[in-house]
Amino acid sequence: MLSIDGVSDLWDQLLGAQPDPPGLLVLLTAVAGFLAVAFRPVWRVARNAVTIAHEGGHALFALLTGRKLRGIRLEFDTSGLTLSAGRPTGFGMILTLLGGYLAPSLVGLLGAWLLGGNRITLLLWLAVVLLLLMLINIRNAFGVISLLVTGAIVFAVSWYASPEVQSAFAYTGVWFLLFGGVRPVFELQTLRNRGRMRDSDADQLARITHVPALFWVGVFLIVDLAALVAGAFLLAGQWLPAGVSL
Repeated sequence: MLSIDGVSDLWDQLLGAQPDPPGLLVLLTAVAGFLAVAFRPVWRVARNAVTIAHEGGHALFALLTGRKLRGIRLEFDTSGLTLSAGRPTGFGMILTLLGGYLAPSLVGLLGAWLLGGNRITLLLWLAVVLLLLMLINIRNAFGVISLLVTGAIVFAVSWYASPEVQSAFAYTGVWFLLFGGVRPVFELQTLRNRGRMRDSDADQLARITHVPALFWVGVFLIVDLAALVAGAFLLAGQWLPAGVSL
């Protein structure tokens, strides 16, 4: 069992601020995050992380608006499905549908805020907790494996890796979510133009609100781009020369 001193040390490690990372690390991880999104072979695999955040966003907003979460599925092709019970229309359903395409970028923005305060360990442990909470509601084998592997990687880095490796991992992950939240919106509209996404989140929102689906695609894009810009400003403060502020 942990002693009182051990618990105190663990608490301090969790909530304490780590040293400022080298400016070059912040810049290089931004490049790495961008390339992971822009380079198609890498994106095909890494997109699973965005899908996890996307479906987690649906689930969170469903619970926050009083809907009953029925389950989450994550598929091998990086698609996903979140089922909830409640009114098929109304404010709760609108927020639930909005949550998917906004969640990766908003999670990235939250991560950028934590990194801006050098709370790297807190960020990594929070990610593990959220993955475990999501795991409870997964309803297919691939989804369970995907979350277990992702959670194990994050936990291993947070527990065993050096502070330098933790910093590189956390910054790359946050940059990836900030960039990765934007690309699916363009993919969504491309598929819609080809008539292949008639039941997309945007189209479901259109049927509920009687506002064109293209408007909701625009909402996704504006919010995600705003989160990217805001997150970049938060992270940029880590590599700007001393005395220079944004």
